[in-house]
Amino acid sequence: MDVKTAVSADVPVIAALWREGWMQGHGAAAPKSLIQQRTAGEFLTRTKAHVQQTQVAWIDGQMAGFFMIEGDELYQFYVAPDFQGSGVARALMEEAEAALGDGLKWLACLVGNDRAARFYEKSGWVLAATVPYQVETEEGPQVINAWRFEKRLGAAR
Repeated sequence: MDVKTAVSADVPVIAALWREGWMQGHGAAAPKSLIQQRTAGEFLTRTKAHVQQTQVAWIDGQMAGFFMIEGDELYQFYVAPDFQGSGVARALMEEAEAALGDGLKWLACLVGNDRAARFYEKSGWVLAATVPYQVETEEGPQVINAWRFEKRLGAAR
């Protein structure tokens, strides 16, 4: 697996993977109003806005997954369906944690996204709280209930 900083040419593929993964993980648990706002165009806009904070995993010329970092938050983390269950998620999480650096880090997981929550727990992240979490939409911020996972990374563990 080769992990590289995303470039503008990656944006359409990242956006499509993000939308597919978001629908897979959140489609049954997210508020209907948020699902309706999560169009292909919205993911393209959001990907463009975050491309500089995005790292992409490549395997044999295919995008296997990506992650986005915003400060101390692992903002987004997705693995392409063809690579799920292959160990890519575990390896990509190691890359994401290295990119986050040392200290207390966190991520938000939509309440009800049980598969992702199980993966985060297996990766050593601890469920710290259920919190209101503000998500981006083209129509402005929307608040959802999220599980806040935390993990102390680096030498200060």
